[in-house]
Amino acid sequence: MTIALAKSTLSFLVFLAMALALLALLPHLAGVMRGRLRAGRSSPRGRRVSATLEVHAKSIERLEAAVRQLALGERRLGELAEASVRHLSVVRFDAFEDMGGRLSFSAALLDGRGDGLVITSINGRQESRCYSKQVRGGSSVHNLTDEERQAIKEALEGGSSKLVTEASR
Repeated sequence: MTIALAKSTLSFLVFLAMALALLALLPHLAGVMRGRLRAGRSSPRGRRVSATLEVHAKSIERLEAAVRQLALGERRLGELAEASVRHLSVVRFDAFEDMGGRLSFSAALLDGRGDGLVITSINGRQESRCYSKQVRGGSSVHNLTDEERQAIKEALEGGSSKLVTEASR
């Protein structure tokens, strides 16, 4: 299973990784600077630098907390996206020899794991019937028609440029 990311999302993740790497190094650098400045604290200039450094250290701590919150939110969004309907396909077909127009259809609605349902509507001259069947991991415990299997396959492949296709009989 591949996950397609937009360029802006990928850029954000690269920026976030670089920021986290920088934030990981900053406490070490701050410690080195504090050690160097301890000798110069007795002078007024040394005290100003020390105070500035402490202000910046507190700012860095706040930024680290904000980055942790952003990472947690991003993880939650990823989990939510994985469980939402991401794969969709509709296959139209003629259910009966004497009827044309391909008014019957099978529609597959699946999440990122291939779980969801397939809905089939059979349209005849006098009546229409709808059926739904549960799908787990791209297959079902129920007997599937050729059109239902085609809808599931096309939804999972995602390669079709059209959402609605004709049955391949």
